[in-house]
Amino acid sequence: MELRDYQKRIAQQTAEKVREFGFCYIAAEVRTGKTLMALKAAELLGKKNVLFLTKKKAIKSIEDDYTNFGFSYKIRVINYESIHKIRDNFDLIICDEAHTLGAFPKPSLRVSQLRNFYYETDKILLSGTPHPESYSQIFHQFFVCQKNPFVGMNFYQWAKIYVNIKQKQFGYGIVNDYSEVYESKLFPKIDDYFIRWSQKSSGFVTEITEEVLYVKMNSDVYNIADELEANKVIQLPDGDVLADTGVKLMGKLHQLYSGTILTEDNQGIIIDTTKAEFIKKHFEGKKIGIFYKFRTELVMLYKVFGRALTEDLHEFDTTDKIIALQMVSGREGISLKNAEYLVFMNIDFSAVTYFQARDRMTTNVRTFNKIFWIFAINGIEHKIYNAVKNKKNYTLRLFKKDYVLSL
Repeated sequence: MELRDYQKRIAQQTAEKVREFGFCYIAAEVRTGKTLMALKAAELLGKKNVLFLTKKKAIKSIEDDYTNFGFSYKIRVINYESIHKIRDNFDLIICDEAHTLGAFPKPSLRVSQLRNFYYETDKILLSGTPHPESYSQIFHQFFVCQKNPFVGMNFYQWAKIYVNIKQKQFGYGIVNDYSEVYESKLFPKIDDYFIRWSQKSSGFVTEITEEVLYVKMNSDVYNIADELEANKVIQLPDGDVLADTGVKLMGKLHQLYSGTILTEDNQGIIIDTTKAEFIKKHFEGKKIGIFYKFRTELVMLYKVFGRALTEDLHEFDTTDKIIALQMVSGREGISLKNAEYLVFMNIDFSAVTYFQARDRMTTNVRTFNKIFWIFAINGIEHKIYNAVKNKKNYTLRLFKKDYVLSL
């Protein structure tokens, strides 16, 4: 197997930047082959012992790429949660989905571990969305690299220079908002470290078509929803459900209109299997990928589909089973190219999740992707959909506006 010309070219450019700066950030859109670009760059750099950090679901795919393309250096592929378990003299670290390092204002645990254990090690950062919500997410991604342009600064010192710091009022007090960056100051400092690449530049001609299918849930769903909106609490046989704040009510309706709900005792209850049964009947005989939101929805899917369902990507690719993936954990680092369709039985509040998850089937040779959304009639899902498809997160403010409630 051989890399495409643009992948070879970007690998060479990446190696040059790592030699010059000690790290490089490949910001390439999904399915353009970031993994192969980084693996090839490691070879061009003459690295001997490489650590590849990724999500657990992507480990086998990366190991297969390493084997299939005949790279000869030593490699260890692990998920970020396992960083603390290893100690070795790696000469390169590849950080897949590097935007997961971008939490601010305080660094995440994985940032602290990378900084403490492997600060001086050369790095290649990979992401299709380096700063999905704010350019402030760049700081801690660069913070783990020794020769970054902000050496000697912590986030708060950096923000005094590069952020228009505002304040927001919450119920528990006033907090600083660090999300608005002075782009004219930041970009000249970081651009040299990036290599950016798009699907269009790779020759992708994929069209993504979406269709919303509506189902009528059983009467229990609507009765519980009405009770929660009116009284903010309901007693069910399996436990109490409390929705005494706007955030709680928004969350309970989000669960409920796909057929599940979480009690105050943290017990997930299946109220209605209508959506799962509709998917099974409507897509019978089709090889599909199903995205769910809440863990009890997965229980429901297994209840309806039984052994026809898997959560393992390799099993999905090599058998006639369908696959179920959680939206956030499944939105990155995996390919569902073998699926005929993607089916979403719920929808996430995050616009990032919307755009990343819907692109899981895309390849450079696939010209048509069809995605289905399964929404409850008179449910909350379409309100969320209208926000996220316009690149806006569905927030409490929008929820209050949609439901005109005295919350």
